[in-house]
Amino acid sequence: MNIGIIGSGGREHSLCFKLKESSVVNKIFCFPGNAGTGLIAENINLDTSDFKKIHKTCDEKNIELIIVGPEKPLVEGIVEYFKKTKIKIFGPDKVSAQLEGSKTFTKKLCKKYKIPTSNFEIFNEEKLALNYIKSLNYPVVVKADGLASGKGVYICKNESDAKFAVQEIFNGRFGKADCVLIEEFLDGEEMSYFIISDGITHKFFQTAQDHKRVGENDTGKNTGGMGAYSPSRLYSKELDKKINEKIIKPTMSGIKDLGTTYCGFLYIGLMIINNDPYLIEFNVRMGDPECQTILPMLETDFGKIVLACCDKKLNNIEIKWKEKKSVCIVLCSSGYPDDYQKNIKINQLKNIKLNKDEYLFHAGTKAENEDYIAVGGRVLNVVTTTKDFKQSKEQALKILNDIDWKEGFFRKDIAYKVA
Repeated sequence: MNIGIIGSGGREHSLCFKLKESSVVNKIFCFPGNAGTGLIAENINLDTSDFKKIHKTCDEKNIELIIVGPEKPLVEGIVEYFKKTKIKIFGPDKVSAQLEGSKTFTKKLCKKYKIPTSNFEIFNEEKLALNYIKSLNYPVVVKADGLASGKGVYICKNESDAKFAVQEIFNGRFGKADCVLIEEFLDGEEMSYFIISDGITHKFFQTAQDHKRVGENDTGKNTGGMGAYSPSRLYSKELDKKINEKIIKPTMSGIKDLGTTYCGFLYIGLMIINNDPYLIEFNVRMGDPECQTILPMLETDFGKIVLACCDKKLNNIEIKWKEKKSVCIVLCSSGYPDDYQKNIKINQLKNIKLNKDEYLFHAGTKAENEDYIAVGGRVLNVVTTTKDFKQSKEQALKILNDIDWKEGFFRKDIAYKVA
């Protein structure tokens, strides 16, 4: 079958890459894609919010199934739109997508279904929030309620930091803000845990550790993700059981009580404290760059997995993984996550030769004649999988040094807890 992928980042390039290996996939189309997806799929430059135009193009290209990469179209209701057509769509509906689209929705769900998370308060007025932070013990976490591309979270060490965060959110840093979330700081170690669901059955889809901060040793501003490794060093069968019993099952029950079921990927962002899981956040899609880190380790035909989810037959699929250690390092434009230059040529990229188990996933790139041009903050993802985290990290760093892009930067300490 022909498959369409919505999105333009490193996640979408890795989805294309894995689908290219599938026995059930003929041709792949990307809306709008990037320079990397253009090497293995046909890019179509469309506004991903224009569902009618996407639908029309799917009919023209005989696309039978759509995979939604980013969260925004899901929150906007793309699944509801395509459920009225003959085209299958992989991703959660608008109701389920509130798990990411509204942090206050998720917190209220946690409270109702006794899902372990940090203590929190929600404020609809800036004045009330500013008054509340005067009484707190620090650090605390301040969050924008809606979508913020992974950047709407502030870890505040003192009242001054919290005041800045509250004012920035209410002043529209991440779009119109109706409320702000202020929550307890949990002191533990983060873990990204993924499942895939068809609405009846859900299955484990690996773990990872993301590095959000822009600077070495996890310092500086939050970003969309500077790198990741998989699997997480914290994972165990005992912890897996706790995550399913305490977080995933009650969440799925809560979604069912709202009159729908969850189909698609679900990212469960966790804080692990004394081997107990606490929910930090949900994402209603694969993480980025976790997707790039995880998919090269997947043994089972990815196209068959997605198709089984759309047909509510995931129970018939056994998902197998390679016994490997994966490291992904993100190459960013200088200045990211603040202002950075665009339309900068990446001179050495076309000369890079990759060995087996080495992958280069494009993110903020476009092709111009025979050159690769950086047009985004996060530009490239270098991923390597070996038997050992240290070796994977060293190979990834060597590739980045060979790219030798003077206008970019990357963290050299990704996976420092395991390598």
